[in-house]
Amino acid sequence: MKTLYSWTKQLKQWRRIAPSMAHLKTFNNLYRSSKPKPDQEIISSPKAPERHQLIYKLVQKHLRNLLLETNPCQTQALNCRRSKTGKRPKVALIMAVISLTSAMGHRFYNQPKLDVGTIAPTTIRAPRDAAVEDPKTREAKQKAARRGLIPVLMVDPAVNHHIYQDLQQKIDQINHSRRIAGQFPFTSVLSTTTQIYLRSSSESEWEAILATLKNKSEKGQSANQLPASAALSPVNSPQLQQAINELKAYRRINPEGLPTLINTISQVRQRYAQALANLSSNLAEQEEISPNLSFLKLAEADWRKTQAGIPEALERILTQGIAPGLPLALKQQTVRIQVKNLVPDTAQPIVTQLIVSVLKPNLIEDAEQTKLQAEQAAQQVKREIVEIRKGEIIVERHQKITQREFVLLDHFKLSRREVNWWALIGCGVLVSGGVGFFCWVERRFHPGLRQRDHILILLLALSTPVLVSFGVNYSSLPAVGLLVGSFYGSALGLTTVGLLTLGLPIGMENILWDHLLANAAGAIVGSIMAGRLRSREELALLGIGVGLTEGAVYLTLNLILSAAAGSIWLAVLQEAAIYSLTGVAWSVVALGISPYLEQLFDLLTPIRLAELANPNRPLLKRLAEEAPGTFQHTLFVATLAEAAAKALDCNVELVRTGTLYHDIGKLHDPQGFIENQMGGPNKHDQINDPYFSAAIIKKHVTEGVVMARRYRLPKAIQSFIPEHQGTMQIAYFYHQAQQEAKTPVDESFFRYAGPIPQSRETGIVMLADSCEAALRSLKDATYEEALAMVNKILKARWQDNQLVDSGLTRREMSQIAEIFVQVWQQFHHKRIAYPKAATKG
Repeated sequence: MKTLYSWTKQLKQWRRIAPSMAHLKTFNNLYRSSKPKPDQEIISSPKAPERHQLIYKLVQKHLRNLLLETNPCQTQALNCRRSKTGKRPKVALIMAVISLTSAMGHRFYNQPKLDVGTIAPTTIRAPRDAAVEDPKTREAKQKAARRGLIPVLMVDPAVNHHIYQDLQQKIDQINHSRRIAGQFPFTSVLSTTTQIYLRSSSESEWEAILATLKNKSEKGQSANQLPASAALSPVNSPQLQQAINELKAYRRINPEGLPTLINTISQVRQRYAQALANLSSNLAEQEEISPNLSFLKLAEADWRKTQAGIPEALERILTQGIAPGLPLALKQQTVRIQVKNLVPDTAQPIVTQLIVSVLKPNLIEDAEQTKLQAEQAAQQVKREIVEIRKGEIIVERHQKITQREFVLLDHFKLSRREVNWWALIGCGVLVSGGVGFFCWVERRFHPGLRQRDHILILLLALSTPVLVSFGVNYSSLPAVGLLVGSFYGSALGLTTVGLLTLGLPIGMENILWDHLLANAAGAIVGSIMAGRLRSREELALLGIGVGLTEGAVYLTLNLILSAAAGSIWLAVLQEAAIYSLTGVAWSVVALGISPYLEQLFDLLTPIRLAELANPNRPLLKRLAEEAPGTFQHTLFVATLAEAAAKALDCNVELVRTGTLYHDIGKLHDPQGFIENQMGGPNKHDQINDPYFSAAIIKKHVTEGVVMARRYRLPKAIQSFIPEHQGTMQIAYFYHQAQQEAKTPVDESFFRYAGPIPQSRETGIVMLADSCEAALRSLKDATYEEALAMVNKILKARWQDNQLVDSGLTRREMSQIAEIFVQVWQQFHHKRIAYPKAATKG
């Protein structure tokens, strides 16, 4: 602090004696002489350097004040710069508010005072006869006609074919089962009812019948009394009694034929049991066994008639069509009506059940006919003409004005159209609030935007209200979201889209909410995702996602808002598809103009940085071919710098790309740099002039800047070329000049012109470039030795004041040194020594 006190005291004395620039030079020499000596530790000693930097900043402040007092011209210039930089943001904000208000407040320029929904102050009469067309009402009716139309249906042949196949499969199963069961009726001596019973009765009943027939003595038994064995049967029914009676009657008539009949009945029962087993195995659903079982009970003649009538009845039903959602009861009633005269009465219930089981909806919408009919219905909506006679009342006093009355008022120029200044001012206030919110988001998420960036965002934002004012429903919101999101990040893109979506309905006429919300949804998806993408291909795929989002939102909104959503969704689907295509089209527009905007406004997006880092770029390809040593040096420096930038949370893409171009100036004389000499003669040995050699070395910076401008590299990339060298000393040739010269050597000639690094990214590249050759030269060094060497190099750059404007802190220098050594270890890891025998071919 004594040193600071002495310097401050000296400054006060100079102020009193009207100092000159020579005094400032003397003070600068005094400061340089008080700096720590080279042998003092800068990297590992935390207290002394920080105190030294604090003193240096305070002295700089005094120097600045002194310079302003002693040089009025410079003071005036500085004040002028301050006023310009202070006014420039204010002027830009005012221009943004005015332009956005002018574009978005379109409806307030010629707004009717007596509009729809307002109250008439007086009774207004028609000054003359008139017949005025109302296009707005007609358009609303046409829209309702298109969307409220019941869709045209047609029969789907594929569904019919499937139904016929299903029915035929079931009939084939029934025929197969009937063939297994055998011919029915199987005898003529018993009634059909008895034959059905005997074939399907249980085994206990059949045994009871046989036991009864074996009892030849019928004494003491009445004709209707069963024997004890039959009475004990688990099933006792009138059908059992009837079967016994008919068999006894047959025995009385033909005793010799009864055994043959009994044998036939037993065989029929066995085949019937096989048929039942076949049905059970073929039918997946148990409830379908019952109707198919009933078909086995039909006589052969009835089954032939039934089999012929089923397809005809089904064809009639399918021709009429089955709509989706048709109730089961209505299906059953329809089938009963159709089969009434086609199948026998005994088969109608089971045929009805069979046909209902195979029926499916076979009506689908005919999109072309529906569209044609919708357009015809819309065209049939007549022009809406509002007629009135002279002297008739248009609107009563204190009555709310309707659309019909407004059309008449506007026709007679009685709607009192004028500029709504208060509404326009209110719109301006809202726009100001939106611009203020955007500025807050900018400072929070993306500080440091240039004036040209604000102009670009303003132009993109203005494109949307301008298109809407021309009646374009497919606004440019998706393109705005994609461009702002990819250029400046998701936060600013989302903010811009959100503010436009909220602001457009305030001052714009004829805003359709379904169109606006669909556009906004696609734009939001685009702005959120665009900031995360790293290639044009990904942006192209994102454009498809934007289009699908717009179409889905548009379809959903129309189905929700429509009263007949179920019947019109296919009609709206076509409009949604068109909307999806417009979303993709806007994405294509954004993708197409983005390279031109990046060039025109000198934008550095991750996508552009990735494209510039492509080794097939002309300048990088030329560097690899003409200066291969420099190119290999560049790749290693890029690896070091990228690792450090990632650890310090810097712009990794910018560091990678800037490093690839930082030494392109060496193309002006590749052999002037040792890495390109490939073991050949050193050009500087032949020159033998340290001044000329230093000029060649320094020229790679100036020539690099010229090449970068010629190839139109972004300014942020160009800054890496001079700043990676800063104002460092060309030490080798400086010491050579000192040894050869007899007079003092001007050190400034052997220093680069600068400027010193102005950002953390260029500062990291300077340090990586300084350490690359030293690290590459290490072979068998330990980690500690490599770290000590890197710390020594970084200390030299810190002491030489090369990093005072970079934003890098002394604490980060230690971290950078460790990262460099870790990367060096990865490149120079030890390998297994192969035996000589393994290397022989």
